[in-house]
Amino acid sequence: MVRAARGPCYLEGQDSLTCHWQLTTRNCPSAIESPELMSHRNPLLTVDIIIETEGGIVLIERRNPPFGWAIPGGFVDYGESLEHAAVREALEETSLEVRLNEQLYTYSDPRRDPRHHSVSAVFIATATGFPVADDDAKTAGIFTAHSLPEPIVFDHRAILSDYFAYKKGTPRSAVFAKRLSKED
Repeated sequence: MVRAARGPCYLEGQDSLTCHWQLTTRNCPSAIESPELMSHRNPLLTVDIIIETEGGIVLIERRNPPFGWAIPGGFVDYGESLEHAAVREALEETSLEVRLNEQLYTYSDPRRDPRHHSVSAVFIATATGFPVADDDAKTAGIFTAHSLPEPIVFDHRAILSDYFAYKKGTPRSAVFAKRLSKED
């Protein structure tokens, strides 16, 4: 639910309808429901983590719809950094403690998730050990480019294609040029 402040926002000292904190925060102490803003919608922010382990990368089989295999990940909590969310989600879904190495790309196609518009910051991480499914993961496994399971949900097949091209040495600019020049 989108909220607006009653009077000036104590966070910004701005008029309630111009304060950006009210548009993104459910925790603003001066917030009330606002019919003027009820139709305001933003994409949901998520993270996905390509976890490299000995033998391949970790994918999870989803316990909830849409059913299929996916890169571990989930929603960023309010007040949480992308990096913290990535480490938390990796641990929650795979029981692996990861070390983030780099951000691969940020995927934002409104059609990437059939449930809603989401934006995902995708990280590449490393971990040791064997993944154990937990939270909303039904199963976890280690796969290579040539042994990917079916079906792979969301836009994760395209993300994995980008990842494998990048890891083979294709320059980042070449891997993502098609996305940067894509017109919808």
